[in-house]
Amino acid sequence: MELTGQAKLLRAYLGESDKVRHRPLYEILVQEAKSAGLAGATVSRGIMAYGASARVRTSHALDLSTDLPVIVEIIDQADRIDGFLETVHRLFEESRSGGMVIVDDVVVHRYMPGDG
Repeated sequence: MELTGQAKLLRAYLGESDKVRHRPLYEILVQEAKSAGLAGATVSRGIMAYGASARVRTSHALDLSTDLPVIVEIIDQADRIDGFLETVHRLFEESRSGGMVIVDDVVVHRYMPGDG
C-alpha cells in the first residue's frame, strides 16, 4: 500500500480498562483497523489524564490506577478513515465507555516497510 500526501489521523482517547466482549477496547480497535486494511495503528499508554468525568487517572504508585489513559491512533486516506468511524462509534457504544474521538488532517511524508 502506498500512502503519501494528504491523509487523516483518527485519534481515540479511552481508558485502559474499557472492554468489549471481555477484551480491551484498544485491542479490538487495532484489530478492526487491520481487518479493514487501514494503513497503520498505534496504541500509546498515558501516565496522567482527565476527561469529561473530571476524574484524574495517573500512574503514580500511590494511586494504584488500573485504568490508565490510552490513545489509539490510526492513519489512512480520508475516505477510508471516514468509513471506519462507524466501526469506532459502534465499539465505543458496545463498550459503554466514555472517551473522545477526533480526526485531524495530516500530511504523510514517508510510509514504507523496513527490512526487518
